[in-house]
Amino acid sequence: MTVHPADSHDMIRVRGARVNNLKDVDLDLPKRRLTLFTGVSGSGKSSLAFETIAAESQRLVNETYSAFVQGFMPTSARPEVDLLDGLTAAIIVDQERLATNPRSTVGTVTDVNAYLRLLFSRLAEPHIGSPLAYSFNTPSVSAQGGVTVAKGNQKRQVVTYELLGGMCPRCEGRGTVAELDITQLIDEELSLDEGAITVPGYKPGGWSVRYYGESGFVDPAKKVKDYTEQERHDLLYREPEKVSIGGINMTYEGLVPKVKASFLQKDRASMQPHIRRFVDSAVTFEACPDCGGTRLAEPARTSLIDGLSIADVCAMQVGDLLGWVQNLDRPGIDALTETLITAIESIIDIGLGYLTLDRPAGSLSGGEAQRIKMVKHLGSSLTDITYVFDEPTAGLHPHDIDKMNALLMALRDKGNTVLVVEHRPETIAIADHVVDLGPGAGTGGGEITYEGDLEGLRGSDTVTGRHLSQRVGLKEDVRTPTGAIEVRGADAHNLKDVDVDIPLGVLTVITGIAGSGKSSLVRDSIPRDEGLVYIDQSSIRGSRRSNPATYTGLLDHVRKAFARENKVKPALFSPNSEGACQNCRGLAVTFVELSFVESIPVPCEVCGGDRFQDHVLEHLYKGKNIAEVFRMTVGEAAEFFAQAKLTAATKILNRLVSVGLGYLTLGQPLSTLSGGERQRIKLANQMGESGGIYVLDEPTAGLHLADIRSLLELLDHMVDSGISIIAIEHHQAVMAHADWIIDLGPGAGSDGGQVVFSGTPSALVADPSTLTGQHLAHYIAQ
Repeated sequence: MTVHPADSHDMIRVRGARVNNLKDVDLDLPKRRLTLFTGVSGSGKSSLAFETIAAESQRLVNETYSAFVQGFMPTSARPEVDLLDGLTAAIIVDQERLATNPRSTVGTVTDVNAYLRLLFSRLAEPHIGSPLAYSFNTPSVSAQGGVTVAKGNQKRQVVTYELLGGMCPRCEGRGTVAELDITQLIDEELSLDEGAITVPGYKPGGWSVRYYGESGFVDPAKKVKDYTEQERHDLLYREPEKVSIGGINMTYEGLVPKVKASFLQKDRASMQPHIRRFVDSAVTFEACPDCGGTRLAEPARTSLIDGLSIADVCAMQVGDLLGWVQNLDRPGIDALTETLITAIESIIDIGLGYLTLDRPAGSLSGGEAQRIKMVKHLGSSLTDITYVFDEPTAGLHPHDIDKMNALLMALRDKGNTVLVVEHRPETIAIADHVVDLGPGAGTGGGEITYEGDLEGLRGSDTVTGRHLSQRVGLKEDVRTPTGAIEVRGADAHNLKDVDVDIPLGVLTVITGIAGSGKSSLVRDSIPRDEGLVYIDQSSIRGSRRSNPATYTGLLDHVRKAFARENKVKPALFSPNSEGACQNCRGLAVTFVELSFVESIPVPCEVCGGDRFQDHVLEHLYKGKNIAEVFRMTVGEAAEFFAQAKLTAATKILNRLVSVGLGYLTLGQPLSTLSGGERQRIKLANQMGESGGIYVLDEPTAGLHLADIRSLLELLDHMVDSGISIIAIEHHQAVMAHADWIIDLGPGAGSDGGQVVFSGTPSALVADPSTLTGQHLAHYIAQ
């Protein structure tokens, strides 16, 4: 595509943008072009692209709805900007994981399942009803109408009707049933008062334990091993029953059904790390014995087209499914099959033909999820839309990045404005226009340091410009393993009876194209013991109340230190507890709520943004009050608490500094952090867990080229301290720096699942017979 300069009528104009750390940014962005936003993590890229341009576009679109409709929509404040002109409707394609609903699958989120259900309702034999009869999200419900219809002198009663859904009654459409390991719930050597219940959140003296101890069914002072058969049943399995506990009328039920309701109804990816560890150790998920894991009731399983049920079809790889649909030869379905073929081809075109429609949506990687979201947009008839992408190459092998680049250019060529926040040089290289932010992060960023074409960026004296052509070289000397994890006969998902030794005591990188079997090898084949810490890509919660101090547990140590120094209660020094300003409730701002209009945050007029009541601020620790601590950067706080000899706090702060987050303030809401910052704060937080083996899933996600060097130094430090690092990673810089590489492939899905290389990076470059080897050799040669 030949790109011509855009005139003033083809510009998105930004004047005086001050969202988060942006410093009165002025900018003209060409429409119907591909613009890349670059800069170090925390420099202001997301603040400009998402929280300013995209947010205002979506807010203005929402305002076109009636006041009644707006009342049901989330309200948002106008971004802090003097002028935004030339906006078009914006669609955000972010890195958020798909679905927290365990019933969501690739087929449901792409709407392909909807077309298949319609197809089966027309063609399958025996015929069982409407498309809902093939839906595992719809239960079977009988109901009766009671409406009387009068016409002239005649009256007619609406007859009984039945809604026939396809949900398996036993597993409720999930495909699996959970079996609990009772030994992980109960320590039988203890009584309830001594802590016999070992489920997270069940502490002796707490309400969760008193609920059982004061129910009258069991003796809280009696060791569980001494329970009668009836007492054991009442504690673990008793059916729901109305009782009085502590003088309160409530429903009592056994621990097993309560744990299932509390922990197993949630998507695993949305759980806190300690809850995931408990679920992994206590719960075994098995295919539902009634439906065989298909999620469907028997009528749907036995209604067939050419001998195949809808479950059989959804278990096909998408690439094979296309051939099946194309070969259907039935009268009157041409329009339906044409629509279905188009939808399936869209999935194949974005490089995900190896997926199956019954794949749980929550199991997709961040990169797979983002590409799945693109399916609907590729086939859309809309043009002149502004698409805003958040690191679309996240989780992609260099081979797959080429496909993503083609998709971005295809959206642009349809007449759309494409804005991309990105770090990978391969994607920056296809940009029509580049906006680089910096020069640093946080308060050190928020300025436009370069704007123009790629060649100009290469020659600019910016952090991005200087690092764009730099490459990490192969290690001259690799570490010697101290042992190995022996994986034998691994066959999870697409793995083909894999035998491989994963070395310990070194930095090991597991790589391969998307769908080659990396996650299956690491997540499902490595034994989960107490020495393993798994740091995945699940997002961290980012509410207005959570910040680096609360998320990392730092505030607990700080509150206790203030309390000891001043001989008062620790709760006084929490913005979420007794000491909080009563006006803003510890948020530092209040929100002006207007009917049907966006809520506007303004500094609290009572505390002036200090979060706490005046009397709390009179208490000092080493000359500082708690509000002053919240305003410290991580780096400043690390020095302060080191001098104060508060070791526990210093350890947490040093981990944050080590991952490059020294510029964040302790009180900065997590909701304002970029994707890269959230990834690193989670990494720093989980580095504090005890364990000799760390498994890192895409640790470079969200990192600038300059930040990756800092990450490599951190990984080296961890390995040199005796920690084994196993990283699922695609970035060539990490591969080059590894001591050992395990490459899976050769293809994706059924064409993958094999170890195609295992050895040192230099050996892989010397014999680049795999896709990974070819890309790494090209990277080193540049």
